[in-house]
Amino acid sequence: MTSLLSSWYIMMQKMKTDNHTITIVPRYCETDQAGVVHHTVYPVWFEMGRTELLRANGYAYRDLEKSGVYFVVVKLSAGYRRPAFYDEQLSLTTTCTAISSARVEHTYQLKRTESGLLLAEGNTTLACVNAKGKIQRMPEFMYPADS
Repeated sequence: MTSLLSSWYIMMQKMKTDNHTITIVPRYCETDQAGVVHHTVYPVWFEMGRTELLRANGYAYRDLEKSGVYFVVVKLSAGYRRPAFYDEQLSLTTTCTAISSARVEHTYQLKRTESGLLLAEGNTTLACVNAKGKIQRMPEFMYPADS
């Protein structure tokens, strides 16, 4: 009963913020022998950004899934401007840029924390689906509080 009540409570709230910044420090296993972050790591960081943006709004994927709401990536792009290196502090800003009846779009900017230099940027489109993978309507809580 408690998880049902918490799922209902989640559905009644609206998103409070459309962007959030996290700190990332590349690990050794995310780099090549020259200490440069491998290009395949960026989508993982983008997911971290989306997860923390959701958390900044008071939600957790686990609770959404308990209530039958799933998000799947249907489109992803990344542009690499400059290399990121092992053990340097980076800032990833994730912004929710659009929400439609069954999709949500995010953009990402990865910068060197110290200088603010843009290293990479990207975007994703996620579809809202049910537990069987069928497209479903975006839950009301995903829309900004002013909508």
